[in-house]
Amino acid sequence: MRAEKENFSVKRMARLLKVSASYYRWNGRRLHGPSPRAVRQRARDAKVAKVFEESDQTYGARRVAAQLHREGTVADRKTVAQSMRRQGIEGISPRKFRPVTTIPGVDTHHLPDLVKRTWDRGRLDAVWISDIIYLRTREGWLYLCAVRDGCSRRVLGWAMDSVQTTDLVERALRMAYTLRGTVPADVVFHADRGAQFTSTQLWETARELGVLQSVGRTGVCRDNAMQESFWSPLKTEYYDRRVWKTRAEAKRSVAWWIEDFYNRHRLHSSIGMVPPVERELALNTPVGLVEMEEEVLTLAA
Repeated sequence: MRAEKENFSVKRMARLLKVSASYYRWNGRRLHGPSPRAVRQRARDAKVAKVFEESDQTYGARRVAAQLHREGTVADRKTVAQSMRRQGIEGISPRKFRPVTTIPGVDTHHLPDLVKRTWDRGRLDAVWISDIIYLRTREGWLYLCAVRDGCSRRVLGWAMDSVQTTDLVERALRMAYTLRGTVPADVVFHADRGAQFTSTQLWETARELGVLQSVGRTGVCRDNAMQESFWSPLKTEYYDRRVWKTRAEAKRSVAWWIEDFYNRHRLHSSIGMVPPVERELALNTPVGLVEMEEEVLTLAA
């Protein structure tokens, strides 16, 4: 067919020889090698697969595209989505769940809501948010308390134990305070109205550290929605895909996910597709401070 293509049409020869014309085209590509477009596509697919694997197979097209951009490769979300479909890979989508760790306590000090759902005040150490979730192990339940900065979304302090008491919250809060070294006099520590957050013990700890306590309304989970948004990736991207034999194994694993992956590598959509630690470093530079001031002015307008 190749020898006679100058004299006869490929379509006619294929019909007379009872072969597929597409086979002829495929054989030609096989002999001459892939097209430049196919070469670019394969290279892009390899980069997409690499970013996907480095995210512990959790990133969807949006985060993969953002990471490729950070690495100097321009690819929009739709192009990355096509590549992922072509390779049969997909990210982890969050699933709704209902937290069951809020145990109402005695509202001894009539704590107010100082946040009103405005967690990001445009600066670090303005609002710290906290909550408790449970993690299943074959040895029994493991409770995790985390404290995050409302501006950078970084996990500043965390603690894990087999019981959910005020000691758990106090350890996480003290870890956050130690990490920061010094904090403004008006930093707000916001949580729900669980007994662990409204106890006299935590009230005394907050006064000692110079932290203002704040709680949301009873039964309104949206008043602590930012912290709920942290539990979602932890559970769907990490916890739900693993089985831990012991609490000690779970502690090591979750500690790595928080400090290494979430704080330093996972791209966060609400802070411009950068990791929380990188966001804090940017905000602490003169350029970052100017950008933060502009954001505050925009919000105020």
